Order: sequence, then structure tokens, then C-alpha cells
Amino acid sequence: MSELEPDVEIDEEVFEPGDSRFTVIRLSLTAALGGFLFGYDSSVINGAVAAITAHFSASAAVLGFTVSSALLGAAAGALGSGRVADRYGRLPAMRLAAVLFLIGAVGTGLAGSLVILVVFRVIGGVAVGIASVIAPTYIAEIAPARIRGRLGSLQQLAIVTGIFLALLVDYALATAAGGAQSNLALGLVAWRWMFLAMVVPALLYGGLAFTIPESPRYLVAKSHLDEARSVLRRVLGNIDLDAKVEQIKQTLNREGRPSMRDLRGPRFGLLPIVWVGIGLSVFQQFVGINVIFYYSTVLWQAAGFSSSTSLLITVITGAVNIVTTLVAIASIDRFGRKPLLIIGSIGMAVTLGALAVVFGTAALKAGPMGPMPVLTGAAKPIALIAANVFVFAFGMSWGPVVWVLLGESFPNKIRAAALSLAAGAQWVANWVVSTTFPPLKDAGLGLAYGIYTTFAVLSLLFVLKFVRETKGVELEKMPE
Repeated sequence: MSELEPDVEIDEEVFEPGDSRFTVIRLSLTAALGGFLFGYDSSVINGAVAAITAHFSASAAVLGFTVSSALLGAAAGALGSGRVADRYGRLPAMRLAAVLFLIGAVGTGLAGSLVILVVFRVIGGVAVGIASVIAPTYIAEIAPARIRGRLGSLQQLAIVTGIFLALLVDYALATAAGGAQSNLALGLVAWRWMFLAMVVPALLYGGLAFTIPESPRYLVAKSHLDEARSVLRRVLGNIDLDAKVEQIKQTLNREGRPSMRDLRGPRFGLLPIVWVGIGLSVFQQFVGINVIFYYSTVLWQAAGFSSSTSLLITVITGAVNIVTTLVAIASIDRFGRKPLLIIGSIGMAVTLGALAVVFGTAALKAGPMGPMPVLTGAAKPIALIAANVFVFAFGMSWGPVVWVLLGESFPNKIRAAALSLAAGAQWVANWVVSTTFPPLKDAGLGLAYGIYTTFAVLSLLFVLKFVRETKGVELEKMPE
């Protein structure tokens, strides 16, 4: 076989009607189911926060650590998943995540002490970290360039759907039992069933992971060329398979197994593109989006809404997040990644600034969970509108676009390792935000949202200077 010249173009859009496009969507949806579990596991704690606090008599600091403990596991899972994916394959990593999701769900739901609950939250978090790396990696590696943005956005759609369903399940179970701390069935209170409900999607994810083929890029890396051609035919249609395989081989040009050593570069020890991935991950979290999804029930109670109304507001916010992700899916391959990030950063800065002003100027009163702002008059609807517009701005930009960029920006030879490092940084940033919010809330919500506003402004500057457009670029042509 002759060596493929670097400038040879491979047409990735010659689909066989009813075959290739349907296949790649089905495979992407299966991989994205890990994102669904990621969203459910990370947000199900929302409806149980107050109940867990009362049941285990947790302080604000202990509560913050309990909620964010899963994120420590997620960071570890993300950092380790690249090695697993490169050594054993993308599918074994998915199956491992499914098993850990199952263990985490059962263990957390039946935990008899706060320590045990934290242990199983960490185990579930490891699964979340693995899923956060494997799903975008797998989707990027099977998706044709022209629709890769839309398919990559399925990861975020799955995440926000998982978040929404977790919030909906929390609301339904708490309502059915008459409160999250009230008995529901089999001698278990409602908040325990919130965690146990995740058993069903975990089993589904594990089962479906046995029905999809391995990533063609991984198969080429392991010299399983016939299998790689078969998968490429299924997902790309009528292309020159030998030329495509040779193109992939050139970009994998390496000796030995993939490792974190491949990420080394001249700037502070890492390649510039890796730093960009880390920056995207950190800014995605430092704007405070997960405060909405981890603590919104407590947040709206602090603002003066009843517990049931607060849960309902949170469910509505979850629905808004799904709608906005659909907007991103429809527009990301048309307008590109960078424009959406710029629009999102501006929208987040404005809405977070409004929340900082509303909460910062509100009167305070003593409450069971610390000082609570009293929103009166126009302040309540302004806060509600600003919070949901913030979710809209994030959901049509930084939510899905970051996952798409992390999946597609890195060259083949470093993708899994680089994505695992960037995702690990994301989970560490998430942990910092989630752990610091309870004490920040006690110090003043105006201060908390002022900090998030600052990071929204910085995210805009970061995108303008460092992020490059990747719309329509084949994975084999991604520069380092």
C-alpha cells in the first residue's frame, strides 16, 4: 500500500442511504447514555441535600464535601480512563463505568452512615469521570466531520436529560412520599429511592455497551485493520477505506503504548492544545453552572420559596437546559464552535451579574441553613428570569461546545490521554465550586455570583485569544 500524502482529501460524506447515517447516530446515542448516567448521578443529590443534612446532622462544610465527594471520584476516573481506553479499548471502559454506576447507586441508596454514603458517592463519581472521557472520545472517533458537532453534542444532551430526569425523579418521589425524609416503600425513605432509581439506566448502559463496535481509531492503533475497515464502512459509507486507514495510521505515528508523556510540550510542560482543553474545562465549571443543579433547591429556599416550589423551579430549569441543548445541536455545525462560545460568555456574564446585584442588595434573615436573603417585589422574578437565562446561555454554548471541542480538537495520537487530563481538570474545578458554595452562600450570595460573573468575563477573553475553530475539520487534520 502506498503512503498517503498529507494533503489527500478523504470524502467522509458518501453515505449509503438508510445505513451509515442511521448507524453512526445509533452508536453515538449508545455511547452518550454514559452522559445520561453522568448527569443523573451528579444531580440526583439535589433533591436529597436537605434530607441528608437533617438525617446525618451535617454541617455546611460537611454537606459541601458530601455533595462534592463524587467529583473527587470523577476526577480520578477521568484521569485514569485515558490509560484504560488506550490499553484495553473504548468499550471495556464503558462497561467498567456501567458496573461502577450500578455499585454506586445501590451503595449510596442503602448507606447507613455519612461515611459510607461518601464512599459510594466517590465510586459513582469514578464512573462519571470515565463516562465523561469515553463518550466524547468514542463519538468523535466514529463521527463524520460534517456532522461531528451535532453528534458530539448528543453527549451534552444526554447529560442534561439525565440532570432533568434526576430532578424530576427527586420531585416525584418527594411529592409521593410527602417529603424527601418520609417513608416511601420497602421501609426506605424517599431520598434513598432517588439514588436507587439509577440502577435501571446503569443496567441498560452496560447491556448496550456489548452491542456496538470498537472505535476504528483504536482498532487501527492496535493493528486490527480489517475490523477497522469494517467499522469505517458502517459509519462513513462509500469511501476509500484503505486510504482512510493509512491516513489514521499516519496520525497515530508512534512507538509503544499511548501515555501521558505524549502530552509534553514547550509551554509549562504541556502542548498548547492541551492547555486550551484544560482552560475550556475549568471555565466551564468556574461560571458556577453546577451550583444551579446541585444546590438550586436549597438556593431557592434561601430566596424565600417553599421546598416544593423550589423543587419545581429546579425541574423547570432542567427542562430549559434540554431545550437550549437542542438549540446548540441545531446550530453548532452551521455557525461553528467559537461563535457559540462567545455568545454564551456574554449571556452568562450579564445574567450572573444580575444575580449578583439582586442577591447582594437583598436584606438577610436568620435561617436553619445560615443567613438567607429576602427577595421582595421585582427581585424574585428578576432572580428567576436571570437564573434561567443563564442556564439558556450556558446550555446553547459552553455546555455542549466544550464537550465537542474536547472530543475533536486533540490529534489522534493524544486524544484519549489529553481528554482524560482535561476532563480531570474539569472535575477538580467542579469540586472546588461545589465545595466552596455552601460557605460562600453563608458569606453572601452576592459575593458568590460576583465571583462567577468574573469568570464568565474571563471566559470570553480566553475564547477570543486561544480557541480555534474546528468546524468541518477531519480528526486526521487536527494540528498539535
